Amino acid sequence: MKGLAESLVQSGAISADDMWDAVAEYGEGPELRRRLVEANLVSQTQLAIGIARQLGLKFIDLPEEELTAETIASVPPALCRRYQIIPIERGRRSLTIGMVDPTDLIAIDDIATATELNVRPVVVAADALEAAFARFLRSDEEMIDLSEQIGEIAAADGAGTESIEEQVDDAPVVRFVNLLIAQAINDRASDIHIEPGEKNLTVRYRIDGVLHEMQRADRAIQDGVISRLKIMASVDIAERRKPQDGRLSVHHDGRQIDLRLATLPTVWGEKIVMRILDSSAQSLTMSDLRFSIRNEQKFRSAITRPHGMILVTGPTGSGKSTTLYTALNTVANPRINVITVEDPVEYRIAGINQVQVNARAGMTFQAALRSILRSDPDVVLVGEIRDEETATISIEAALTGHLVLSTLHTNDAPSALTRLVEVGCEPYLVGTALSAVVAQRLARRLCMKCREAYTETREVLTSVKFPHNPLDPPVLYRAVGCQECSGTGYRGRVALHEVMEVTEKLEQLVVSHATGTELRATALEEGMISLREDGFSKVAEGITTIEEVMRVSI
Repeated sequence: MKGLAESLVQSGAISADDMWDAVAEYGEGPELRRRLVEANLVSQTQLAIGIARQLGLKFIDLPEEELTAETIASVPPALCRRYQIIPIERGRRSLTIGMVDPTDLIAIDDIATATELNVRPVVVAADALEAAFARFLRSDEEMIDLSEQIGEIAAADGAGTESIEEQVDDAPVVRFVNLLIAQAINDRASDIHIEPGEKNLTVRYRIDGVLHEMQRADRAIQDGVISRLKIMASVDIAERRKPQDGRLSVHHDGRQIDLRLATLPTVWGEKIVMRILDSSAQSLTMSDLRFSIRNEQKFRSAITRPHGMILVTGPTGSGKSTTLYTALNTVANPRINVITVEDPVEYRIAGINQVQVNARAGMTFQAALRSILRSDPDVVLVGEIRDEETATISIEAALTGHLVLSTLHTNDAPSALTRLVEVGCEPYLVGTALSAVVAQRLARRLCMKCREAYTETREVLTSVKFPHNPLDPPVLYRAVGCQECSGTGYRGRVALHEVMEVTEKLEQLVVSHATGTELRATALEEGMISLREDGFSKVAEGITTIEEVMRVSI
């Protein structure tokens, strides 16, 4: 061994035996670095320390460094991204830059030319560099410049779409779309909205459930950007009169990100919405869902039964699919057969048979369910119950020894019972088949870096029915805003749950055609924790705010 391999062994990052094996398989080039990190043999930080030791350079731990916007502005953002560098310290005639690969002499020369300073490289970890990019190097200004270039090209050509398929990787439209998607991923957006208007093209990101306008560009770039996205998603570029659906994948930070694209013709052109499908949802555990202790016990009890039906209800984007996939991960094992039917299949999970609905080919929810029940399943996941036939087949499957998981659009858990009866299911079958119903909402999670403790007034606590001792008001937290959370005061989301076990008393009420109000009152009497109560418990823990709970729950 020599070079980096020897340096990593000497630093204690990896054993000599493991390194010998890795070198024998991958050699000692750049491939070795990537493979060592992918196999979790060394961390990005250990790799960077090894490179620094090998080259006799200094290692800088970026999270511990006080970076300033003024210093970072010394190098144009495009150059920072192209060469994977970040300015750390600037002197009168020198500039210290953090690099993942300090042997890149072309990068050092280009930065020295651009800044007219003596460049001194130090080594930084790749993951720390990406975090610094997300914090300091937003793509907004570069996207504005590119949109102006695209507009000029479109004006000169008379049209911006005729040669879009032949665009090279560094063409303004291609770079604009790439930056658009990369910035959305860095901002933890769940959706990208591209909306044509009379004079402008508006780009909005949905971050933590709330839409934020990110850019307003000239309408001249609209055709080029939309056509580029339609090509990436493999949909008909010439069809502009009817909605289309597609899917595309991009590579970002060494991982593959899937996006689901939908087009919608409007009076000013085609609106495009892209849902960013983060595969990390596949690996969630039950503890990640943040159930309260009682709710988790009820939910686990329902999903570990050999048969029965569990429904997760809530509006679009409330995390129903994430909860169902987590439940699947909890119960799935090599000894049982798990089959899903979804529209669309959002996350691919190894070891689970997933069926995509295709109405044109006759593969509807109903047709797929009938076939699935002939395929010896133990657990069946139905993406959504939309009609009487799907509901009836699902209930019959639950009654014939299968565990059935599905979603339904209702406002609370007890309403799921009346909803199934309304779509045409027999009340006595509904009460017998259903094991539990989970209603769910997502509230924004407070940023832990800047949240501020305070004591709420008794009047406010009483008016919202927040449980408290009037003589000893609780210490709560409110949103403030910092660079870490982009000034919003919130970072990430937390689920609020309402878990209702279908008891014998509820079964009797369903059969007697009780109203939703009567069902809810009985469920609460039997120990169901309401969405708002669950939310207030998370407020007391300092996870979210009263305002957020009031915004998403009833």
